[in-house]
Amino acid sequence: MRTREAIYHHTQVGRLMPALTVGAVAIVVVWTAAATRSLLVLLPLLVVALVAMVFSTMTIEVIDGELRHHFSFGVWLKRVPLDEIESAAATTSSWIEGWGIRVTFRGMLYNVSGTRAVEVRLRSGRQFRLGTDEPEVLLAALRQAGVPTD
Repeated sequence: MRTREAIYHHTQVGRLMPALTVGAVAIVVVWTAAATRSLLVLLPLLVVALVAMVFSTMTIEVIDGELRHHFSFGVWLKRVPLDEIESAAATTSSWIEGWGIRVTFRGMLYNVSGTRAVEVRLRSGRQFRLGTDEPEVLLAALRQAGVPTD
């Protein structure tokens, strides 16, 4: 049996955006429900609450020769073999780029909270950023795994 040895494993929890999203939708739904006297308007609230829950945490791992990341419950799991990574560096994202999964001028951004991130450049020329509250620790793990870091 193959053992899984994680060089790095961290789950970041984002609380602000899910709370604001669900709170705002709840206000609109309750207001609409009072006006229409229908419980069907609760369905959008449930959908938004589920989406907010899914994107409230992100786990990043360096394990089994791969950099992996996913949101809650394993949603949107991405795996990148470490030998495909050209380099990695600490960076920041703008608050305008937001949280969740975003297409930006600097490639894809995966983020649940804050503006600190690690930018990963692939040998193919593509790049993406992983939002994290501990970029230095992630970079140290990538360095330990043989990935050049700036």
